[in-house]
Amino acid sequence: MSGKRASLLAMFIALSVVGALIKIPSVIGSVALDAFPALVAAVLLGSRSGAVIAGFGHLLSALIVGFPLGPMHLLIAAEMAVLVWLFGALYEKSKRKIAVGLFLVGNGVIAPLPFLFMLGTGFYMAIMPGLVVASAINLVLAMALIPRLATIFEKKGLASL
Repeated sequence: MSGKRASLLAMFIALSVVGALIKIPSVIGSVALDAFPALVAAVLLGSRSGAVIAGFGHLLSALIVGFPLGPMHLLIAAEMAVLVWLFGALYEKSKRKIAVGLFLVGNGVIAPLPFLFMLGTGFYMAIMPGLVVASAINLVLAMALIPRLATIFEKKGLASL
């Protein structure tokens, strides 16, 4: 890994930490704006990089509020990593609308499904609106920043890292 790539990964993880501090009102306190740097990184640095940043971002967001769901946050971090990886892979193949739709539905509706079975319908129905809203906000921010940052990355020769 080059020094530039390591620095970019560290920068996106730091942005994810800042996003983790900006919480979306929800039943659990770990719903935040930690995913948008990962979504941006998945497009600019590759799906794997975005997935790593998404996993770290969620764990940091959960850490800030004291891991309200305990070890289940490891499952959530893995789900986030997979969803961001898929977003990046689809975006790269110019399937942007599918990437956006999959992340929105995947993070807001599908990813919390294990909690339906573990904690019941009431908990699932309580967390879903906050997750959908947070997913939408993360996507809007990412989709607004990606084209602007892509131009800068291309000019600076960072897109090939």
